[in-house]
Amino acid sequence: MSDRETSILVTGGAGFLGAHVIRALLQTPAFDGASIVVLDDLSGGFRENVPDDPRVTLVVGSITDVALVEQLFAEYRFRHVYHLAAYAAEGLSHFIRRFNYTNNLLGSVTLINAAVRYQSECFVFTSSLAVYGSAPVPMSEDTPPQPEDPYGIAKYAVECDLRAAHEIFGLDSVVFRPHNAYGEYQNIGDPYRNVVGIFMNRLMQSLPMPIFGDGNQQRAFTYVGDIAPIIARAPLVDKARNQVFNLGSNRPWTVKELAQEVAAAMGVPAVVEHLQPRREAVAAYASHDRCRQVFGEQTETQLAEGLARMAAWVRSVGSRSTTPFTHIEVQEQLPPAWQQWL
Repeated sequence: MSDRETSILVTGGAGFLGAHVIRALLQTPAFDGASIVVLDDLSGGFRENVPDDPRVTLVVGSITDVALVEQLFAEYRFRHVYHLAAYAAEGLSHFIRRFNYTNNLLGSVTLINAAVRYQSECFVFTSSLAVYGSAPVPMSEDTPPQPEDPYGIAKYAVECDLRAAHEIFGLDSVVFRPHNAYGEYQNIGDPYRNVVGIFMNRLMQSLPMPIFGDGNQQRAFTYVGDIAPIIARAPLVDKARNQVFNLGSNRPWTVKELAQEVAAAMGVPAVVEHLQPRREAVAAYASHDRCRQVFGEQTETQLAEGLARMAAWVRSVGSRSTTPFTHIEVQEQLPPAWQQWL
């Protein structure tokens, strides 16, 4: 068992959001001296994303490995758990249902069980705006969840399980529903998720930016540096305990507007390729009044500035080869753009 006063577990810490949350934790005075254990299977993250800091330990493994999770909790007795690991592909989740529920739901339950048994103080969970489905915008925390894809269903199920764990066992949690985050350390080689990363990776290879349908879908794109510090200090804010918060930008953009902004940040012409439409919400963005009331005013980096920061990072690391998902479970209705990888 660690002799440090505070041990923190961050799942998915080698991934995009996790890399930023860890850096925010390291800069939080209340966590000075805490040991941070990163559990990541590196399926979507990279070792180099994890800070080179003696307070941070990377364990390569999966949240679905019950024995490994038990071993880590027994050794470190984590005071706080930041559960950021997920396979976050809303559209693809229809076609990888078993994989989705195994990783995004059952893996989460494994962590919740361990947090209960080892009496963790606070369980911070990143859910998703996908729990709202196609609800009217802007979506608020009072909007009844009605997820329309297996990814959103899994996320909402974990939210419900955390409420039950609090009622029965007293496990406190803070749930965030972030949306369309972008920034440094994003896996730009993933062809199914993170549209900003997809666009930049394609442009780095002199390829057109793919847009499903007419590009009039509306999303609010959030610079990750604006939200990671809020997630990091969640256990320190008493009023946040056992609450749910939308987290992200207030300004919606159409996908075709985004393509223009990304191309400008990369300094290249905005060449797009329109693909067949897929089933998705036409508009998905949220209100953040509750988050501001509890955490204070939130920094909102302008899209052009955030994209410029990410573009500089992308140019420094270079393009990444596309890594298609090779275990499609249901091929019926799979978008033609994805069928090429079967």
